[in-house]
Amino acid sequence: MDLAVPMACMPTPMSGRNWMMRRLVIDTIRNDPLWKLGDYTPPLASTHAALTFYAVATSGGTLGLQRLGGTREAADAWLNHRLGMAPSVDANDALYQYEASSDYDASTGLERIRARVLAINNQDDERNPPELGFLEQAMQRVKRGRVVWVPRDDQTQGHATLGSARFFAPYLAQELADLP
Repeated sequence: MDLAVPMACMPTPMSGRNWMMRRLVIDTIRNDPLWKLGDYTPPLASTHAALTFYAVATSGGTLGLQRLGGTREAADAWLNHRLGMAPSVDANDALYQYEASSDYDASTGLERIRARVLAINNQDDERNPPELGFLEQAMQRVKRGRVVWVPRDDQTQGHATLGSARFFAPYLAQELADLP
């Protein structure tokens, strides 16, 4: 491998707000009396509400969410639309996904990476906030590692920003151009 490009992630153990929010989703599902230890019939409204809450709290970006809900009425309308959508995630699937992240830790073995690494994150990523300094610390252990933070603006969407190539394409194009 010549180049690895991890995006919207941190090579650290699961912790802080990222884990706390996931834990709240897990507990919401497990504590719903209609969940019945996974033997439920209708989609669980609590799961839909918890996942909507998780998405708002950990993805969207402060400026991006303000753009979408610049007034209380606009914010309510946007949120009502999201909450009014049919549940699209099965509670047991969500539970599995969120519990599976509990022991995530990509920090081991960073010194053994031989490929170039371009780690791209967003300045407004709520799950992987730059102010923690975790990414820079970890990338010091990668021999040919480099960190890029996509600047926040009113078009970025927090953790979801890297779902739009226009934000990271220039950094990736330059890195690819510099490959031998």
